[in-house]
This record gives sequence, structure tokens and C-alpha cells, in this order.
Amino acid sequence: MINKTIDLSYGAGGEKSNLLIKEIKQKFNNEILNKMDDAGLFAVGDKKLVFSTDSFVIDPVFFNGGDIGKLSVCGTVNDISMMGAKPLVMSLAMIIEEGFSQNDLLKISSSIAQTAKRAGIKIITGDTKVVNKNKADKIFINTSAIGIVGKDINISASNACEGDDVIISGNIGDHASAIMMHRNNFNFKTKIKSDCDILNGLVSDILKTCRHVHVLRDPTRGGVSAVLNEISQSSKVSVFIEEKEIPVSNAVKSFCRVLGLEPIHMANEGKLISIQPHQYTEKVLKAMKKNPLGKNAKIIGKIVKGKSGVWIKTPLGSYRKIVSSDLLINFIFYVFSVLKSFYNVSA
Repeated sequence: MINKTIDLSYGAGGEKSNLLIKEIKQKFNNEILNKMDDAGLFAVGDKKLVFSTDSFVIDPVFFNGGDIGKLSVCGTVNDISMMGAKPLVMSLAMIIEEGFSQNDLLKISSSIAQTAKRAGIKIITGDTKVVNKNKADKIFINTSAIGIVGKDINISASNACEGDDVIISGNIGDHASAIMMHRNNFNFKTKIKSDCDILNGLVSDILKTCRHVHVLRDPTRGGVSAVLNEISQSSKVSVFIEEKEIPVSNAVKSFCRVLGLEPIHMANEGKLISIQPHQYTEKVLKAMKKNPLGKNAKIIGKIVKGKSGVWIKTPLGSYRKIVSSDLLINFIFYVFSVLKSFYNVSA
């Protein structure tokens, strides 16, 4: 690593995150981990299973569209689903800061239970720890899950092929915008709602229509740009997308315009990217649009042969390379720290 200490940008999904993960991963080198998919695929007898784990830290704990409990189930179920798997069981571990509200803990627990029920997954084991005040940020949650994959399903970030089409399931940037707006008390007239939701139903609809999907990924940390760059590197292909085709709500467009942000770099928690051969694209798109979580789905680009990289066609017809969002992330941290200081002084 370039620095000897870890700063917040190492956890934001950009190039620094990839560098950190790469250095850590070298300690655990194996063929399953090296694929760097959303979950590890392994076999038990003639069954194909996937396993995934994730940790959740968010401020605010409750936000417009969800809470840390709902987020923890959605995040893990979605990672399992991005392998084309049916989620079966999951674990739940909480690290709770001394002084945290018991009522809030019960609300979060109820949210977890309700979301798991909707996803059709059972929580079968767990753990709870309490740490001293100021030794955690209210509450941290870790969830792990196991799912089962159909024998004819082969989905991986390394499977994208020349000629494949890229579909996004709906409007991007909602989750990050909702969190930023809530966290910093911006007084916008429009309240943006997080897209936090479970995607296993949408994935099921896609796979019922087409068993030949090459890649499924949910663009969480780092947004669409980070995920497409990961796919490009894993599959050793180029990705070309059209800016005008990327669906973004007017509210998010306005929010980003005011703060100088780009939705393509912003986190989502209820969207997926599907990459499949061109001959199946219209069938997949039609299946998505029939599902409420895919009603705004659009074809945004294509996989082409060439050196790894992601390029976006602007409305003017020119192309620019979409690279790491680290500079944007650092800028966001700086802007929000200045704004927070300003509001504190004004108050």
C-alpha cells in the first residue's frame, strides 16, 4: 500500500479499496477467492453452493427507505443472488455500543426479521457483543449466507464476452443520495428515498427467462463505475456505455448537480447489472420490466474486445474513460466535512 495507515477512502469501493483487498487477499490465495465474485462458489457432492459474508456500518442507522437491519439482509441476500443462487440460510452478528437505545435495537431486529421473511431466508445462528462507549459507531452488523446454484447456471464477473449487452435494472444513485442528504441535513424540497431492497426475486425472474446470463452484479460501494471496472478486469474485456441511456431520477440529478457529483460513482442497494449475449437481451429486459424492481431497466452498453477498461459516450458523442472514483470520494469527504463545520458554526 502507498500509505502506512488506512483512511476512509480505502473502504469506499474505488481503486484504494481494490489495492487494500488485493494485499489482504494474497495472504489467503486460492482458486475460489481469486475469482473475486460477490460470493464463493464451491461443491458439496453434486450440489453447487455459494457462501458470502458482509459487514454493515452506516450513519444514520435509520434512513429514508430503510435501516441498518434491512440493509444487512438485503446486502447479503443480494450477493448470494448475484451468483444466480437461491438463498437458503444466514447468520447474524451484532456489535453494539454501550448506551445504544434498546428500542432502536428492537426496531432493527424487527426489520431484519421482516426482510429475511420477504427474502425467504432463515436466520439459523448468530452472535451479540457489547463494547464500551465510543468504541463503536452505535451498532455494527455482520451477516453471512449460503445459497444453492442450479447445475446449468454459470455466473461470474469473469464471464463477460465480446458482443454481450449490459443492462441496469433501474435508476442509480438513490441510496447514496438519500444517505448523504439525511446525514448532512440538507434542506432539499425533495426527499430522496434509498433503493435498499432484496433482489433474489428479480434474479429468479431473469433466470426463468434466460439461463445463459454471463454476469450479475449489484453496484453497491463505488457504484456502477466500480462494478463495471471490476468486470472489465476480471473478464479482460472493454466496456462501452452510453451516458444518455443510464437511468437517473430527476431528484438525484438535481442533488448531484448541486454538489458536483456523478451518479455513476454512487452506491446503490437495490439495483443489479445483467450481462448476457445479445440474442437474449430483449428477453431479459422484458422479464426485468415486469418486476417492480426492474420497471426502469435499460440497456446501457456493450462488451467489446480490447484492453480492459470502461468508456462512457457523452451526449456530445465523445468518449471518456471511467476510472477510479477515489478522487471523487476524497472530494466528497472534504466537502461534507466543510459543510458540517459550517452548519455547526452557524448553529
